[in-house]
Amino acid sequence: MKKLFVIPVLALAIACQNQPKTDDHAQETEMVVEGPVMAHFGAEINEDGAIDVAMISEKMAGVDSANLKISGTINEVCQAKGCWMTINNGEEAMRVTFRDYGFFVPKDASGLEVVAEGTVYMDTTSVADLQHYAQDAGKTDEEIAMITEPEVSLTFVADGVIIKDYKAAEATEEHMDHEHHDHDHSEEGHDH
Repeated sequence: MKKLFVIPVLALAIACQNQPKTDDHAQETEMVVEGPVMAHFGAEINEDGAIDVAMISEKMAGVDSANLKISGTINEVCQAKGCWMTINNGEEAMRVTFRDYGFFVPKDASGLEVVAEGTVYMDTTSVADLQHYAQDAGKTDEEIAMITEPEVSLTFVADGVIIKDYKAAEATEEHMDHEHHDHDHSEEGHDH
């Protein structure tokens, strides 16, 4: 039994002696990342051909829906799970949801530049859904109670999203693959 204990201790002692000596005064090096850090969510997309979100109305002239790639700034993100975000399209805040709730974005992405590819269309959002979105956004009970009318607005359903300058280390599996079972988005719970 003593022999079995001596072998690992001896191996460890030899391994520790073979470590290269370091100079305590050696300069530290930093890893430099060239270009913007981009976190991808959903389908793999790129920035090529993205239009400014303010041009959506122009692209929607005379059509009910369009497949587009847009770029803009994230205003707000669902604080429950990251299951939607809003982007100011120049006229109003346009809600962006994610195809079949197949992916979500980080809850701390507000203010960051985004590219999203998907389908844009006019939609009527019910009072119940508007109140639910307000709750997701962390609005007060008083603010939620003030929502009494449905809203007709542009809605964007994204297949893929790129968030620019988001720390890659923070784009974890939790944001991309977590289950959404404790936050109801069923047909009854949402109409979006």
